[in-house]
Amino acid sequence: MPSRLFIDLSTIDLDRVIYDVEAIEQVNLQRYEMRHLDGIIHLDPEAGYVVGFKDVTDDEFWVRGHIPGRPLFPGVLMIEAAAQLASFAVKKKLSSETRFVGFGGVEQVKFRMQVTPGQRLYLIGKFLEVRRRRFKLAAQGVVENQLVFEATVIGMPM
Repeated sequence: MPSRLFIDLSTIDLDRVIYDVEAIEQVNLQRYEMRHLDGIIHLDPEAGYVVGFKDVTDDEFWVRGHIPGRPLFPGVLMIEAAAQLASFAVKKKLSSETRFVGFGGVEQVKFRMQVTPGQRLYLIGKFLEVRRRRFKLAAQGVVENQLVFEATVIGMPM
C-alpha cells in the first residue's frame, strides 16, 4: 500500500520557485550533468519540510542508453535528486554553519512508477532527525500526483 504524501501538493503554489538553479548552486556543489535539483518551491526548516523539483528532459546524459527507444529516469538518479534536496534543506536548517554535506546512505527505498523525459519530478522531504553529525530525511518523489518513489536519505554534515 502506497504511503500518504507528507505534504498535500495542492496546498502549495507549484509555480512559485523560491530558490532557482542559481540559488541552489550557491548552497549545493553539484554541477552540470550531476545537478538533479532544478528548484525549491517550499521550505519550512522549523517544521522540517521541503519541496523541490527536477525537470526530466530528453537531452540528459542517461537518455540514450537507459533504455534505448524507451528512456526511463534511473532510480539511482531519483535517489541522487532526493539527496540533493536533503543537502540543500539541511544546510538551510543549520544556517549558522557552512558545511559540506556527505551522502551517508539510503534506507527503505521503493520505486512505484516510471519517470520519463518531459515529466516534472516533485521531491518532498520531511526530516526525521537532524543532529550535528547526521541527519535523516524521508523523501518522496511525485509525478502527476502519483507517488513514484520513496526513500530515507542519510547524510553527514561535515
